[in-house]
Amino acid sequence: MNTQSTYMHWAKTRARVKYDLALSGILNLPFAELDATISDIDLNGDNSYGYDPLVDALATHADVPRDCVVTISGGTSMANHLAMAAAIEHGDEVLIEQPTYEPLLALAQYFGANVKRFARSAENNYRVDLDDLTSQVTSRTRLIVLTNLHNPSSGLIDEDALRRIGEIAQTARARVLVDEVYLEAMFEAAPRSSVHLGPQFIATSSLTKGYGLSGLRCGWILAEPELAQRMRLLHDIFGALAPHPAERLSVLAMSKLPKFIARAKSILETNRAVLNDFYDSREDLKIEHTRIGTTSFPELMRGKVNDLYTLLTEKYESAIVPGRFFESPQHFRIGMCAEPELFNEGVQRLAKALDEI
Repeated sequence: MNTQSTYMHWAKTRARVKYDLALSGILNLPFAELDATISDIDLNGDNSYGYDPLVDALATHADVPRDCVVTISGGTSMANHLAMAAAIEHGDEVLIEQPTYEPLLALAQYFGANVKRFARSAENNYRVDLDDLTSQVTSRTRLIVLTNLHNPSSGLIDEDALRRIGEIAQTARARVLVDEVYLEAMFEAAPRSSVHLGPQFIATSSLTKGYGLSGLRCGWILAEPELAQRMRLLHDIFGALAPHPAERLSVLAMSKLPKFIARAKSILETNRAVLNDFYDSREDLKIEHTRIGTTSFPELMRGKVNDLYTLLTEKYESAIVPGRFFESPQHFRIGMCAEPELFNEGVQRLAKALDEI
């Protein structure tokens, strides 16, 4: 089997630039901002099936019973891996949104799923096409996979649409996996997790994108208790025990989220205003104003995105994410997560590169 994520390989090996518009998670928080002391860290602790204080903190955060919470030390990526491993078997039919985050496709292929697609088109502002989804579901469908907020566009699926998706899944006795990591970046304005809509829903998330805490690798899955327990037991094969210092620091971080939210909001609000002004000045990009989330996904009307990416990295010390990683080669993803002064300069350099091509 030769399954790999072309996006993750690119993300790990791409040129490092000063004015980075490719960042999709809030600028990493300096360790000092955690205000951690040596007593907050220990190498060992009782964490056989999750460190209790972390499980409790996440249950409170998501407003779910603690037996619905599965803690994961590999962020949302490992959460998606474990959730899919528990929900499907080799040869099962899996429906995945299109376009989507490429590692989700790679993961389904790794598990030997029969992958089918349903539309979330730019022409429809990346809403889920419920008619298309309904037409794709069969008696063999076992999982429907979504991102909410949508990666890469930051499109929101409202609760009514999610409830309808749950009903569609229920008719086929399928489950719905919703990657909700970018929903965290709506902070107190975020709707409740999809897991509240019924036992067919599985939600994954982490502290990575919204809070600048990617180094903790604190991820989680929310699922009905029986399935959650199946995931814990299955994780014995994949991960066994989580690194205890990271768990303890994650509990500390959860207690300080209001502070980190204020920082993240300041970064996003400043950068969003800059980006929307930039969009107003361009006739070579097709995009509506960005209002939520950490990313935006404009369409390039003239020239090629790959040429734009090369010019940005080689001449302007900046970067975007080419849309080919999201099945949209004429689009590119901009992340609004860099330090505002650097983001502003990066947008100006993007303007110059667009003028050149």
